[in-house]
Amino acid sequence: MRTHYFQHVPFEGLGCVQPWLQKHAFQITSTRFFESPHLPNLTEIDLLVVMGGPMSINDELQFPWLLPEKAFIRRAIEAEKPVLGICLGAQLIASALGAEVYPNGEKEIGWFPIEAVTTTDQSVFSFPPTVKVFHWHGETFDLPPGAVHLARSSGCENQAFQIGQRVIGLQFHLETRPEDAEQLIWHGREELQPAQYVQAELEMLAAPPERYQIVNELMGRVVSFLLDLD
Repeated sequence: MRTHYFQHVPFEGLGCVQPWLQKHAFQITSTRFFESPHLPNLTEIDLLVVMGGPMSINDELQFPWLLPEKAFIRRAIEAEKPVLGICLGAQLIASALGAEVYPNGEKEIGWFPIEAVTTTDQSVFSFPPTVKVFHWHGETFDLPPGAVHLARSSGCENQAFQIGQRVIGLQFHLETRPEDAEQLIWHGREELQPAQYVQAELEMLAAPPERYQIVNELMGRVVSFLLDLD
């Protein structure tokens, strides 16, 4: 089994997803767009993970690889490959399927709770009723056609969605470990301007180990769901 992930900046990698994949004997390959826009052979991958990044999915002139990336994501979904999008990755999935991506009313940076959207559909992923997760985003998206709304927050209505049985987009970061949070803060410190949904650096870094454990275990559940390993 092979997982391929799209990485947009050096400081936003797989996080806790990497040891999970290694534990389950996955081969891991990547496209690092900041180095080379080379795309894989779609038929040779079993899971596509699309990571975050500080750019907008609308910055196609500045980052011309966004267009072929979105086209590849669309083909992967049409081929019924499992696809997981995280933050920018979720926005890329939404855009690839024709939904709009635009600035959110509030930036959301730090540890804030999300709430599960109640549904009776047993075929969709079920989030806890509420859980505190790590955020770092200033944009949001409309739900793509056919998407099931999975989660919301006070600062952003569309926090997670599912399409069919094999595609999930997460606006938030369940992959984050302490070292990942430190990297995001180091590279994005200028965004930490006081606001309702922007935490101070020290408050973010004061999160206890149990909080990371909860979100990382939840990420493991998401990946298992997409791969039908439950």
